This record gives sequence, structure tokens and C-alpha cells, in this order.
Amino acid sequence: MKNKVVKILPFVYFSTAILLIVILFPKEGRFSYSFMEGRPWKYGLLTAPFDFPIYKSTSELKKEQDSIVSDVNLYFRMNKEVLHKQLQSFNDFCKNNPENEYWTIDYKRYIHRVLTEIYSVGILSNEDYERMKRNRSSVLMVLENNDNEAKEHLRSKIFNTKSAYSYIIENHPNDLSIDVLRSGNLNNYLHENLKYDSVLTEKVKREDLQKVAPSDGMVQAGEKIVDKGEIITEKTYNILRSLKQIYDKDAGSVQKRGGLILGSIVLIGFLMMCLLFYLIYFRQRIYTQKNVIFVLFMTSIFIFLTEIAVSYSLFNVYIIPYAIIPIVIRTFFESRTALMAHLISIFVCSLMIPFPFEFILIQFIVSMVAVFILKDLTQRSELIKCAFYIFFTYVITYFSFLLLQDGNFSKIDWFLIIYFGINFLFVMFAYPFIYILEKIFGYISNVTLVELSDINTPALSSLSEICPGTFQHSLQVSMLGTAAAMKIGANPQLVRTGALYHDLGKMVNPAFFIENRLGNTNPHDKLSLEESARIITSHVPDGVKKAAEFNLPPAIVKFILTHHGKGKAKYFYNTWKNHNPDTPIDEKVFSYKGNNPDTMETAILMMADSVEAASRSLKDYSEESIRALVDKIIDSQIADGLLNDAPLTFKNITTVKEIFVEKLMSMYHSRITYPDLKQTKQDESEKA
Repeated sequence: MKNKVVKILPFVYFSTAILLIVILFPKEGRFSYSFMEGRPWKYGLLTAPFDFPIYKSTSELKKEQDSIVSDVNLYFRMNKEVLHKQLQSFNDFCKNNPENEYWTIDYKRYIHRVLTEIYSVGILSNEDYERMKRNRSSVLMVLENNDNEAKEHLRSKIFNTKSAYSYIIENHPNDLSIDVLRSGNLNNYLHENLKYDSVLTEKVKREDLQKVAPSDGMVQAGEKIVDKGEIITEKTYNILRSLKQIYDKDAGSVQKRGGLILGSIVLIGFLMMCLLFYLIYFRQRIYTQKNVIFVLFMTSIFIFLTEIAVSYSLFNVYIIPYAIIPIVIRTFFESRTALMAHLISIFVCSLMIPFPFEFILIQFIVSMVAVFILKDLTQRSELIKCAFYIFFTYVITYFSFLLLQDGNFSKIDWFLIIYFGINFLFVMFAYPFIYILEKIFGYISNVTLVELSDINTPALSSLSEICPGTFQHSLQVSMLGTAAAMKIGANPQLVRTGALYHDLGKMVNPAFFIENRLGNTNPHDKLSLEESARIITSHVPDGVKKAAEFNLPPAIVKFILTHHGKGKAKYFYNTWKNHNPDTPIDEKVFSYKGNNPDTMETAILMMADSVEAASRSLKDYSEESIRALVDKIIDSQIADGLLNDAPLTFKNITTVKEIFVEKLMSMYHSRITYPDLKQTKQDESEKA
């Protein structure tokens, strides 16, 4: 049941990735050119595919609409009853105050006349008066009572209560006294008789806004719009924007949108499934949940960046450092998987980009150069060198493509060279990006392996001080394992580093391991065989604990767990069996608490560790004795089933044996004896 889940989950991951890519996939249809006013057109000749209007830009439409809103005539309703009411109030005032001898008939006539004049023009409230001042129209439209026909009133003549009072005072006849007029509390008879009609004004405003034409001119089918290298003027920009707007509108229809979604699901699904089945059929070793998620992450993240760039026109797609895909994947896996993942990524991205052939060609060449140049990333300088090669590859490929199309460099897009330069800078960020991915996914790169191989690291420094014999053993195992790994195509740097740390657990009880023992005292003499076996086999779990203390990565811990596999402490096991031939033995007591190796590197280390340790017991270091020892040790491991899970062939094992024999012979070769210098009679006489 568990195996079925493990096999089904990658399909779920790929399906989820396909769904997310399709959701973010640009929906603008066939028009996906990137363009900017004032920049050269970097694509080929573009002609109008059909007749279409040149739409005004949003800013132009807004400007026209704002002008209409500012110039629209404001509508007010006049209440004539206000005049009659205020005249009646004035008459009542005069009648109720007969003792006021100053209010003669002339004053009364003037007040009647001027109030009638003012109210016929109209008085606004202070709020409506400010609204009128903000409006740019020179007239107000006034409807009297329930009339449907509005009359124009000049806004310059409209009053509010303050201006109406000033008008009464300032325009009085010369024979009338200002002081008398001021004493009459004329403000009491000045009230608004014009009321703003917001409903009618908004209705008229909407009608005027609807009359604004959305377009300004037409483009005929077949008419040239722009050619490669031409600077996009304001007029050309508006035409391109209008054509894109039409495509976007067409893509928004239910039928068109459904077709786009279906097509993208099928094509993207096929491409992503090609990557999945490549892993299933050709890279079973990589086909694990963690690795599938990693490969999907590396491919999807750049597809999402392309979708954002195309959908929102935020930046040019050639700024995106697609070369990071093969660089990073090659760092943790191998070249074919890196190239396959990169190809799938650029194929999916090409579905969103105009002139996809040019894009695929450039990116493919760049990826090949990246993989060839950066075969092993062990130093920062190698990545910088690779970034320079990628930049020059971009430039040379672009110039070559330009020559192929036009035969000259007259239409070079210099901005594209700048984009390649920005791409170059982003590629160099692959170094910290690799470090982050190591921490997230638990991988280990050659850069980290080289750093861990430094014997001055805290772990190796402690090992050399506490267990000098074990440290020397680890160096020898490292040499043997590295040579064998290079010969059969394994990762030599991984074997070298793993070998240096594989016996880290011996720091817990160093004196119980023969290579660290001083003098002839053997601490095992005071222990039972079972207790001795427990101490010896415990250096594996102790090594795991030590690795955690020194914060070593899982890839190195794996060497600690597998360098003895599930084998036995043969010395104590065989001794116990010889002493107790008829007694059942508890094999768990004498067995190591580890896992059998399941990679070429861990298997090489197991063989190198056992062979190097056993070689120290040889009395004769002839080729025959060394070869017999190597055959005996490795054949015993095979017979015990310790190498059953390792992906090694018989040819690999034979090659490893030959390398071990060759290296052990060079390590233990006999030296010639230097002759002593014989003293002459003259020398003896001189001493005397």
C-alpha cells in the first residue's frame, strides 16, 4: 500500500503544477508582443490582420471625460414662491412699524424693485454657490417650478445672500440713504430660491459622457503597423495597444477563453508529463518524492516568472536567467536530467512568447554551454566564468540570428544586450540559491563537499586530535574510494568527503579501536565478547550523534550509517562462535545498527573501509597477498548480501578490486635499504 502511494504522489505533484501553470497562463490570445513607447520594435514586420479602430488611451478618455464633467451645465430649480413670501414679509414689517419715519414710499418701492430683480436671477445657498464656482460652465440651467424647459442664467449674475445684500446696498438710488437701508435688516428678506437638481444634472452628465468617442481613426487590413528596429512612436504605440485590446476582448469571450484553456491544458500537460515519464523510465534513482518536488520547483518557478512578465509586461523575458535551471539541477543530479528539465521549461515558456523559435534556439544553446562549462561546481570562480560564457553565448547567438534574418546589423536592439547583461548578473546569484536549496531539500553540492573536506573543520580537527589512528585510516580510505569512484563513474568528491567522516563515532571510545591504541594494553581483555561487540558496533549510532553535533548534512550521515551496513563485528562474532560451537548465538548483539549501502558511493566506501582496515594485518605486501585479501573481503560482503541494494555491476566490482590492489601496492611498496657509508683508515686516524 505504501509503495502505491509513493508511486501515485508524483503524479499528483505534476498535476498540481500543471493546474497552477494553466491558471496563471496568459489569456490574451495570439497577441503577446511586448512593446514600449520610445523603444525599438524587436519583432518582425507587423501588419494589420483586419480593420480595427485606434482606441483612445485611458488617460485620453479620462481627460475628455473630466473636461465634460467640469463643463457640464448644472441644473437648478427656481421656487417663485420665495419672492412673494419675502415681499409679503417686508410689507408686514413696514405695516407693523409705522413709527419708522425713515421708510418712505421711495424706500419701499426700491426694496420691492431690487428684491424682484434679485429673485428673478436667483439666490443660491452657500454650498450650491461653491459648487457653481467649481464648475467651468458660464451658465446655469434653471427650471422654474415644474417646467420641463430649462433657461440659461449667466453664472456671473447669480447671487448668494451675501452678494445679494451687497448688490442692494451698492446699487441704491442717490436720493436714498445707505444708513437707512442698512437699518432695515434686509438680510431677513434674502433666502435661496434656487435648489440644485442633482438627479437631472447627473442624467445630463451621463448622456454627454456617452457621446465621447472611444476611438480616433481606423487601421485598414494589411496596413503596415511597424517593422523590426523601428522606434515605437506615440501613434504606433496607440495602434499596437488598440490591436492588443481587441485580442484581449476576443480572448475574454466564453468560447474563445474555453478554447485557450483547453489548448494550454493539453500542451502543457503533454510537456510536463514527458518530464515525469523521463524520470520514471530513465531515472528511477532520482524518481523519489523529494526529487520530483525539487525538479518541479526548478521548472515551475521560471515558468511562473515568464507568465508574470508576459501577462503584466513588467520586464523582458530575456532578463529571466533560465540557465540557472540546468546549473542547479546539474549540481545535484546529472547533465541529462538538467537538460531535460530545462528543455521542458523553455518549451512551456515558448507557448507564451512571440517568435518562439528564436527564444527556444537561444535558450537551448545557452543551456548546453552552461552544462558543458560548469561540469563540476566546486569554486565560486567557476560560476563567474560560466556566467560570462552564458552572456557571450546570448550575444553571439542573437547577432548570428540577426545576420541570418536580415544579413546585417542595422536592426540591432541594443536594449536586448542590456537585458543579457542583467541576465548575467542574475546567473551569478545561482551560488547562494544553491546553498538555500541545499538547506531546504537536504541535498549536498560539490561546493559544500569541498568545504567539508577541509581537515581544519571542527569535526575533522577533533577527530585528528582524539583519534589520530582513525584519522589516518580515514585519509587512506578516502584515497582508495576516490580512485575507485573516478574509475567507475561515481561522484569522487562525495566519496572523498564521506570517507573522512565515516568513523566519526569512534571519538566516543577511541581506545577500544586498535588503530588508536597506545602500547600493548588491550581494554577488550577485561570485557566479554558481547560487551566488546556492543562498543565496536555502537560507533555507528555514535557517529550519527556526532554528525548532528557538528551539523553535518544528511548525505554525509548516510556514509556513517552504511559503511558497515547490516554486517557483523566479525572478529568478536567468529571468536564467540568458535568458543561456543553448539550454543545458539544472538546475532543482533554482534551486528551493526546501520543500513546497507544503496548508492555507488556508499558501496565504494564500504568496500574501501573494510579492505584498508584488513590490509594493516598483512605481513607480506606482495601483489598476490594484496589481491587475495581484496578478493576475500569484497566477495565476503557480496556473499553476506551487504551490496544487494547497491547499483553496481560485476564489471564495476571487478574494476574497484583492481583499483584497490593497485593503490594498496603503491601505499605499502617496499623501499630499498640505503647502504651505510664505510669508514676508511684515514677517517679512523683523523678521529683518533
